Amino acid sequence: MKQSLTIAKRELGSFFSSPVFYVVCAVFLIIHGFIFFNILNYFSLQSLQASQFQGMDAGFNLNEMVIEPSLQNMAVILLLIIPIITMRSFSEEKKSKTINLLLSSPIHLKEIVAGKFLACMAVVTVMLLLSSYSVLFLLAIGKPEIGPVASGYLGLWLMAGCYISAGVFASSLTDNQIIAAVVGFGFTLFMWIIGWGAQAAGPGFGELLKFLSLVDHLERFLKGIVDSSDAIYYLTFIVFGLFLTHRVLDSKRWR
Repeated sequence: MKQSLTIAKRELGSFFSSPVFYVVCAVFLIIHGFIFFNILNYFSLQSLQASQFQGMDAGFNLNEMVIEPSLQNMAVILLLIIPIITMRSFSEEKKSKTINLLLSSPIHLKEIVAGKFLACMAVVTVMLLLSSYSVLFLLAIGKPEIGPVASGYLGLWLMAGCYISAGVFASSLTDNQIIAAVVGFGFTLFMWIIGWGAQAAGPGFGELLKFLSLVDHLERFLKGIVDSSDAIYYLTFIVFGLFLTHRVLDSKRWR
């Protein structure tokens, strides 16, 4: 574990010394802020109109109408942005010819993979923490329920872990960062929309497709429900992606 943290620290140093992180982070926060304040503006207009009619304001919930759609949109933004963060994980090592030196080092391969993953998770965690200004703003002007907010961010963080796991795996396949980003994005997008085929499939296969969908497990987190099956699904997805990364790199070690 100590070696993994060393690798992660090295990766974070290169992340924060590169303008890519700051550009990606700025784009993420600007898009999130724009979407959030538009959703909040719509909520305010609806509340104002409803207040003009007695009894029409019942059911207006800040969590359901502002926070939940904001986090849903954030999941889409991360789907687009995380492949840019993960694309350099192993592709850059291959392109700079340092991958052989890394693989022949006394550090275990699983620690190398874990270190790369932890560095990307740390970067995304920083971005999510910075995005919490929207929640702090709502706490200042209203009374949102903290439970669904916390569970929503937890689900989003776990889903981001799945994106990263898939992105790191894609990066291990090629020395081209653009190809790595496209493959990582394509795979996570497929796992996002796979549940759409549930209606056309039979009852049994349809339930399987819904279970495999990344977004289907996020919905319960956004509603304040922390189901162990959803958390296990995300953690299994992450571990499987890292396992595939390990196998790809291990096969290259013995060529």
